[in-house]
Amino acid sequence: MPAYIVATIEVTDPEKFEIYRGQVPATIAKHGGRYLVRGGDVTVLEGDQPARRTVVLEFDSLEQANGWYYSDDYAGPKELRIQSTISNVMIVEGVPAE
Repeated sequence: MPAYIVATIEVTDPEKFEIYRGQVPATIAKHGGRYLVRGGDVTVLEGDQPARRTVVLEFDSLEQANGWYYSDDYAGPKELRIQSTISNVMIVEGVPAE
């Protein structure tokens, strides 16, 4: 069953964030993940969520998604993201199609 990592990101240090952006794609691919959404315009339809950069990653399983997020491969880039953004990140388990 697929799993998705969903992040909303407000960049606070653009230079450091650019370093992160250069490092992270290889770590995602190494762990079998792929981008479904990577930035783009955001229109908030309901609620008070600020219009921030949104990223959605897809992995084949919850184990793969957690494996990437907690991996040594992502540890360095993750620290760069934490230092250069205000982020909300979650893992959502997919639902099988009926």
